Amino acid sequence: MAELKRDITLIGGIGQMSTTLLGTGLFMVPAIAASIAGESMLWAWWLLIIAVCPIAFTFAALGKRYPNAGGASYFVKKAFGSRLEKVIALLFISVIPVGVPAAIAIAGGFAQQFLPQALAKPIIAQLLVVVLLMVVNFSGSKISSQFQTGIAIGIAILVGLFLWFGNIAATDAMPTAITSSTHFSHIGNAIAVMFWCFVGIEAFAHMGEEFKRPERDYPLAILIGCLIAGAVYYLFSTVVLKYHAYGTQALNTTSVPYLANLLFGPKVSWLISLTGFLACFATINLYTQSLSRMLWSLAREYRPASAMTRLSPKGVPSKATAIVGITLALSCILGDLSNIDVEVFLTLTNGIFVVIYLFAMLSAVKLLTGKGRYLAILSSLLCVLVLCSIGLAMSYALGLFILIWLLVPKFNK
Repeated sequence: MAELKRDITLIGGIGQMSTTLLGTGLFMVPAIAASIAGESMLWAWWLLIIAVCPIAFTFAALGKRYPNAGGASYFVKKAFGSRLEKVIALLFISVIPVGVPAAIAIAGGFAQQFLPQALAKPIIAQLLVVVLLMVVNFSGSKISSQFQTGIAIGIAILVGLFLWFGNIAATDAMPTAITSSTHFSHIGNAIAVMFWCFVGIEAFAHMGEEFKRPERDYPLAILIGCLIAGAVYYLFSTVVLKYHAYGTQALNTTSVPYLANLLFGPKVSWLISLTGFLACFATINLYTQSLSRMLWSLAREYRPASAMTRLSPKGVPSKATAIVGITLALSCILGDLSNIDVEVFLTLTNGIFVVIYLFAMLSAVKLLTGKGRYLAILSSLLCVLVLCSIGLAMSYALGLFILIWLLVPKFNK
């Protein structure tokens, strides 16, 4: 049976995990959350980071016990059988044409800022992002993890510069006192938005099989990566609050360039564009890896003799990666021709991730014992709360889930 190369180290895993969680969120979420909760946003970050810890611990425990390229779908299989496994796997694969192209569009928008004028068109920039994704992915997981580790260091340095030039003191990082005028509903609404900063753990679950020491390094990479991302979000939020870089829709989406111009001057706009592009690219890169591993894992399990299971000399599932790349390119072209708003794609994708998180946590309730099971129960309740907070947007994910469940027996035949 084909096996993926074990090339990912602890440092590389931490870099992949942290950059995946930061991604596009750093450039929008703190300002949007500040518009909702104001100064109370810092309390929302504390509560969210504490709430995410059980989910991170649960994924870490599952990955340590069951390291597999199938990720969450493999956990579901161990707990509930192959039919539900296929449903979750196909549900995750369904983000290829809707979720990832939305992130590529955002990355392409940053790339346009430093591309030559002849190439600075949305669809050309997006296709160049897809080409770069293929280059990095075909280079192997080791090169990819090193690349993302470099991006993580760059993001941390950038946030450090914001803190330094913004003269952020310890008092700025302290949450305001809770009084009778504190709106707890606003804190709850902010948490519902901020939760998406930690979407990405489920994608990282597909990389467990490629760690050199999965039993030790994989859970540590998840936990440390989540803490680093949470710290970066929190510290940058203090800068957003101090300089009031929020409040309107336009300012919420351009808070980072606004702060950079205010604190560093207009000459560093290219640096912000480059950092934004790399942060977005890091997220897309891991999802590209995860999706190709998911396709490869399904082929290895159910069609072991097929060409899909073959690996390149660098241990890359070549055909699966190529299929993902071609699908992404076609989806970008379709999105450009249809003029569908990026937010529509993101909304459709959000519900899918909550469903995947929920079933992974329910699997952990069945598979884990002792404290791990109690954490999994708590994590499942958290996922249900988030599911309820999304509202009507969940109808797409739930409808797709039911449709795939009904069609899976026909696929088997």
